Amino acid sequence: MPRVEPSEIPAHAAIRRHLAGADFHDAYRFPVSDPGLSALDIFRCTMNRPPAWIDRLMWLRNKLVRLAGLKDLGALAAVTPEKAAADYRPGDRLGIFTVQDITEPEIIVGDQDRHLDVWLSVCKLPDDGTGQWAVITTVVRTKNALGRFYMLVVKPFHRAIAPAMLKAYVSRTAG
Repeated sequence: MPRVEPSEIPAHAAIRRHLAGADFHDAYRFPVSDPGLSALDIFRCTMNRPPAWIDRLMWLRNKLVRLAGLKDLGALAAVTPEKAAADYRPGDRLGIFTVQDITEPEIIVGDQDRHLDVWLSVCKLPDDGTGQWAVITTVVRTKNALGRFYMLVVKPFHRAIAPAMLKAYVSRTAG
């Protein structure tokens, strides 16, 4: 079975515009079983069924950050499956994120808070003869000491959660 692997950010990805001044970024490449899916479709399929342990971590995160006056983002799976993909526009909420930019091959979602800005992209890669692949990229820009501390705590979890979400997606959708 094709696997989830660390990746470079695609050269054509619009999320690159957020790299200047970023304090953290990573990217993972993963197979997409249906080449007809848009980047938005892939994002929704990835987010709508996280592993249970990730849901529990997100619940705990939300409880703890409220004590520091930060946003309770809710559940990762709070993606509205009944809304048609064609109805999404920049500014619309999509789960815990806000749509920033949307095209067929790439969607950029993000969230801004007083301590940091985060952007996430799902970008389809051109088919190179090995099947359809996509890259998910996360970019974070901290704004203050609270943001730097938050990332210090969250980064190890992110490095486990991002590939786990993608592996769950790949195993659910593999033909």
